[in-house]
Order: sequence, then structure tokens, then C-alpha cells
Amino acid sequence: MSETADARRLRASDAEREQMAQILRAAMTEGRLDLAEGEQRLTTAYAATYRDELAVLTTDLPDGGRRALAETPEARAHLRREAGRRFSGFVVVAAVLVGLWVLSGASFFWPAIPLVFIFVGMMKHRHYHHSHRGRAWHGPPWR
Repeated sequence: MSETADARRLRASDAEREQMAQILRAAMTEGRLDLAEGEQRLTTAYAATYRDELAVLTTDLPDGGRRALAETPEARAHLRREAGRRFSGFVVVAAVLVGLWVLSGASFFWPAIPLVFIFVGMMKHRHYHHSHRGRAWHGPPWR
């Protein structure tokens, strides 16, 4: 390879190599890669110097292997934690708005208006992540 072509290649970071290893392990768990091929690809991933050396390791996996990674127990636990955090935030906002309504002495329950919009936004967010479950993890930055 020429010096100018080599200079344009981007070096892979340790985090990128580890992301690729997670994808490969998930594909092995799913049965898409047998033990020998999975170990060989893991060795290649950890030895990769450039990003383009990592990208070719998952080209033959559905959705670049990201779907298998999204189905791991760790990814599911992360989504559950995020949903719980969002719900807790909704409860706090609702409590503050209801408190303000009580203090204001207004007869019309005006907190319902912002709470409906917040709730609809949360449901759209939830629906989006459930319908795009295989793409919950957006993959390595070189894709």
C-alpha cells in the first residue's frame, strides 16, 4: 500500500476493538459463528491496527452483527435501566407540576396538558426502541 493511502487509514482504538469483540462473541452465542471461526475473528479483532481491518470481520453477519449484540442480557438490562430512569423522571416532573397546581389554587387541572405531551413522547420513544431493537446499539463509528 502506498504511503498516502496508508496515511488516510484511521487507527482503531482499544474501545473499538472491544466493541467488535462483543459483536463477535454475541454472534458466537447466537450460533452464527462456530468456536474456531469465532476465535480466529476475535484474534484478528484484537490484533487490528486500522478500523477497516475491523469492519470486514462482520460483513457476513446480519445487520453487521449489531442485532445479536442488542439481544444480549447486558443490552436488555441497559434498556430496562433506561426505561426505569425515564419513568422516574416522569414521576418527578408530574409531582412537581401537581404541587404547583395545588399551590396555585387553579380550578382547571393544567398539569394534564404537559404531562400528556411528555407521556406521548415517552411512548413514542419506547415504541421506536422496541421496533428497532436490532439497532439499539448504533455500531462502530466507521460504519
